[in-house]
Amino acid sequence: MSLRDYVEAIFPEWERWYPSLFDAAADLGVIRARVCPPSQLLLSRRHSGIRDEAIREFRERWNAAEPESETSDLAAGPRGSRATRRRPRARA
Repeated sequence: MSLRDYVEAIFPEWERWYPSLFDAAADLGVIRARVCPPSQLLLSRRHSGIRDEAIREFRERWNAAEPESETSDLAAGPRGSRATRRRPRARA
């Protein structure tokens, strides 16, 4: 069910009263803002939580199994760890 479907189920004539679907959904309580502590205002932290929640919901909905944990070689990227990519120092 889409956001529009939820709003129309509650208030079929929402377009006459609200300038946007999001305004109607917020007023009707279908969506709401998340309040977070100031320490979580960094986008990387906030998005990681949202991403984790989305992955969890996906797995629950589609009965997907969790993949095996990544090894340190895979997490470092295709070229290996940063230490192995350093250029050798020039000798004087």
